[in-house]
Amino acid sequence: MTLRQFEYLITVVDEGSFTRAAELLHVTQPALSHQIQALERAVGARLLDRLPRAVRLTPAGRAWLPHARAALAEAERALTAARRTAGVECGELRVATLYSLTLGVLPPVLRCWRAEHPDVRIRLFEHRHADELREAMADGQADLALGPEPANWAGFRQRLGVEEFVVVLPPDTHHREPIDLRELADVGWVHYAPGNGLADLVDAACAERGFQPGAAVRTEQTAAAPVLAASGLGPALVPRNIVPETFDGAVLRTDPPVRRTLVAYAHKTPDPLASAFVALLAEAGWDA
Repeated sequence: MTLRQFEYLITVVDEGSFTRAAELLHVTQPALSHQIQALERAVGARLLDRLPRAVRLTPAGRAWLPHARAALAEAERALTAARRTAGVECGELRVATLYSLTLGVLPPVLRCWRAEHPDVRIRLFEHRHADELREAMADGQADLALGPEPANWAGFRQRLGVEEFVVVLPPDTHHREPIDLRELADVGWVHYAPGNGLADLVDAACAERGFQPGAAVRTEQTAAAPVLAASGLGPALVPRNIVPETFDGAVLRTDPPVRRTLVAYAHKTPDPLASAFVALLAEAGWDA
């Protein structure tokens, strides 16, 4: 077995298609199939079911996958650690996070990081839900995670700051700031699709105030919520840091505030380079 074969099969699983995986890996589809068949022979079991329009892990494949992800991630960390020890600050820092944080928190941090560490690539793994993020980190997907505080996490964890949420309404709104969410209990909301973790946050914030928000429209895309709300489809509760300064809609703070604590976490204490990234996150100035 080779790490390249591990990468090939993991990519097929993630893409759900041999064709898309071959394009992403820049190999021919026959070569990709040949390497996966060689891996299955080495394992002694079939790892994938080839369906007419998709691929599916076999029970052996499901047992194999998390260990393969961890092995591939550990190999990349070993290479990076060796290069850093040799005084070569290069390679790749793997960061897992949520889509909403990629929109709001990370851009200024990544811009600063690029200026200070031009030879260190950042590879982002983005997830829709905090539970998916925690599970991916438990499987060893990344060197570091940025997200809400994970439950029952035994490894490294460092508080970074508090993310504040605001209500977005059309620009001609008559509501005053700060707004009590109960004022919006009887209207249809711009809500998030169930797979988006912000759907749970909105439901919880409204439940604390004694009502369940009705959905006029649901969106998969966090970035679409403030745009839809500003167009008059209903109020949206969004992270303050994703709303651009030139935004046309009304952006109102809430009373009481809706906030969530964000942390950086990992299996082990981060190495010096990952620690530098955590420090940059903590200094980003987005704490409420």
